[in-house]
Amino acid sequence: MAEALEGRAPFQVLVLPYRQIEGGLLYALFRRLDGAYWQGVAGGGEAGETPLQAARREVAEEAGLAGAFEFIELDAQATIPVVSVTGEFTWGPDALVIPEYTFGVQVDDPEFTLSSEHTEYGWFAIDAAMATVQWGSNRTALWELDHRVRRDRPVKHS
Repeated sequence: MAEALEGRAPFQVLVLPYRQIEGGLLYALFRRLDGAYWQGVAGGGEAGETPLQAARREVAEEAGLAGAFEFIELDAQATIPVVSVTGEFTWGPDALVIPEYTFGVQVDDPEFTLSSEHTEYGWFAIDAAMATVQWGSNRTALWELDHRVRRDRPVKHS
């Protein structure tokens, strides 16, 4: 397994796609095939990538979002036990946890092309999204993204 992970960088990314609808915001969550839980797009960095580059690659691979999307870098950050991510001590016995960097990305098209890592996706209002995700780090990132978008890009009501 270490051979397959040789190109991995010691960090994870979490990306939360969102869209603005009349009167509100919706957040896309994805159901993982391997755990049947819901989360944003998540994945590991590759050697030489920055967290933003990894975020762009992961949404292209897992949700079919490729192109010049505007990403919002969030302050929310978590650390994850390395064995929960790769199943082993990938970066040696002293690398016990790795950081997870978080991003939001606004999308206009509500349709995604899923990778084999997910069984489905759904669009959720903030309260439902917060109740649906499994991980506290996802809730923190959702809260921050929702606050930033509502503050910086007021939702239009007709």
